[in-house]
Amino acid sequence: MNPLVRRAIRRTGPQVKLLREFPKVVSASRFAPFTSLSRPPPNYEGHVPLTVPERGLLAVGSAVMSLLNPRRGDLIAALGEATATPYFIYRLRDAMLSSPTGRRILKDRPRINSTTVSLERLRSLPDGTVGREYAAWLDKEGVSPDTRSQVRYIDDPECAYVMQRYRECHDFYHALTGLPIIVEGEIALKAFEFANTLIPMTGLSMFAVVRLKPEERRRVLTTYFPWAIRNGLQAKEVINIYWEEELETDVKELRNRIGLERPPDLRKIRAELRARRRAEEAARESAGH
Repeated sequence: MNPLVRRAIRRTGPQVKLLREFPKVVSASRFAPFTSLSRPPPNYEGHVPLTVPERGLLAVGSAVMSLLNPRRGDLIAALGEATATPYFIYRLRDAMLSSPTGRRILKDRPRINSTTVSLERLRSLPDGTVGREYAAWLDKEGVSPDTRSQVRYIDDPECAYVMQRYRECHDFYHALTGLPIIVEGEIALKAFEFANTLIPMTGLSMFAVVRLKPEERRRVLTTYFPWAIRNGLQAKEVINIYWEEELETDVKELRNRIGLERPPDLRKIRAELRARRRAEEAARESAGH
């Protein structure tokens, strides 16, 4: 049997039993059904309890609008929360509980933002370390660790933290893979995250490939999707990386440890193509004179 197939079975196998027994899980849950007229109090700060129809409308509306405008991070966040329950976020939580490091993360509940992580310190770390690569990626792409939305629509507080952790670690995944925040790079990274975490939103985001230019779409389909699926399945669950403890680790050593291959440099490929087109255009203009 193909090693990647075995890896996928191992990753999803224990959750098949959970899915069969899901009606029992729901009936035993303390989060009982309610209506918009009998909405319960929030389970944590910022929590918004939703009825089943409200959750369905949120999922459909955010999916359509985020496909039309992939840069709307708030819509993508809402889609992630609406589609992660009632099953997939529990699968990810259980993946953390099955790992000693994941259990420590759930116990400590660290947060990643400019208050908890000193970017100045990370910029002073040696080249090639995880922290230096992370800070350099943030600086290069012009983004901040403070832009991740607060989880609001997941009822279970522990599962809400799991989603928050996934969300705040997203930029580390960018730094680890080198994929830029342009649409093409985001789609490739979402494909990797889907194969590795099974969060539905990441899989749905892959359909944004239809919005790419033909050349970009071909590159994603032939180069980056195969890389994403292969590495997402073969790599260890990235949700269990305690990033705060890996900041001084050599980034190549971390990739090797979790079984991740770095994809082709997307920005370099695009820059080379632009340079080639400019040279060809200059040659044509020169030939025409």
